[in-house]
Amino acid sequence: MSASASGKIEDVFRREAGRVLATLIRLLGDFDLAEEAQQDAFAAAMEQWPAQGMPDNPRAWLISAGRNKAIDRIRRDVFFRERIFDRELAAAQVDAAAEIDESDEAIFGDDRLRLIFTCCHPALNEEAQIALTLREVCGLSTQAVARAFLVGEETMAQRLVRAKRKIRDAGIPYETPDPSVLDQRIDGVLAVVYGVFTEGYAATTGTQLIDVELCAEAIRLGKLLDTLLPDNAGVMGLLALMLLHDARRSSRVSDAGDVVLLDDQDRSQWDRNEISEGLALVDRSLTARGQVSTYAVQAAIAALHVRARDKQATDWPQIVGLYEVLLRLQPTPVIELNHAVAVSMVDGAARALNLVDSLAARGRVTQYHLLHAARGRFLQQLGCREEAREAYGKALETATLEPERRFLAARIAAI
Repeated sequence: MSASASGKIEDVFRREAGRVLATLIRLLGDFDLAEEAQQDAFAAAMEQWPAQGMPDNPRAWLISAGRNKAIDRIRRDVFFRERIFDRELAAAQVDAAAEIDESDEAIFGDDRLRLIFTCCHPALNEEAQIALTLREVCGLSTQAVARAFLVGEETMAQRLVRAKRKIRDAGIPYETPDPSVLDQRIDGVLAVVYGVFTEGYAATTGTQLIDVELCAEAIRLGKLLDTLLPDNAGVMGLLALMLLHDARRSSRVSDAGDVVLLDDQDRSQWDRNEISEGLALVDRSLTARGQVSTYAVQAAIAALHVRARDKQATDWPQIVGLYEVLLRLQPTPVIELNHAVAVSMVDGAARALNLVDSLAARGRVTQYHLLHAARGRFLQQLGCREEAREAYGKALETATLEPERRFLAARIAAI
């Protein structure tokens, strides 16, 4: 296989893997079986596509191949034959055939959203809903999911196994829930979409700070949700938040691939179309009826940043006030840390350091590199050079993304 052909196939796999898996889960009704079918389909593509050419609809080909491989696997295995009736699989195959032959994006493009709603089922607690969906439907690594919940990778792996067992034993149907219950599941769904965006905005590991495709997929899902549930404050707030953050993408990384902090970004590079769309959504989300959405408050904070003509014009007192509202609504360690950073811009590094030390003393975020990085920054501002160097060193020990590691190493070297 030529390097060019191999690269094209790898691009298809990377782009379509999540949606292929989502569709296979819906068709087969089992996470583990769908994962095996996906791997079998990719292996078949690597063998057949170089000789036969890439199909017009690669995703449909992979879904069809995966489903057929799964049926073959089931028929060969006595254990599964005793538990899954061939009649049911045959019916699923017939029902799915028209869908798989159809290239319309509306048929396959919504399967991921359908599975997200399915996994955000009340039979699971919200953490299990979100973690399972991020890993299995959205394709994030276990390490990335663990980071989202500030736990170790092994702990998260065990939780994922239990969640899959629970969803299987509960007999949860693999279909979009009735429209009447969508609002009951939306909190988990929004958390999943934001988790995808967060991993795209700042990856857990690797050499690139931003995964553009993950950001785009999260925004795509956000827009689908806005169509599905119009005038929902949480949906509008999340979509606004993602658009306003994504608008700064081109200025967040230097030509060398290094991190550029907000204060140092070239604001002329920001995407004004995304900003306009995001700001309109912020206004709508803050005036929507019902409970105030945490995403709307976060989007309002992002709006203050993009509205400022430069760092000196940023309304930090208002940002601190919004973080205090957010802490009452959602008192998480990450929000506490962001609040402390905002406080440093208003009341100085000493008060911010006290807030961070209080957060660290509770022990939940001792392995969170951004806590140590913020602490290093405050200590450096206070002239505590050795303590700042030590804090940056702890941040470097726990950081796994190369651009962030280079940034921290440069801070240490500067001290």
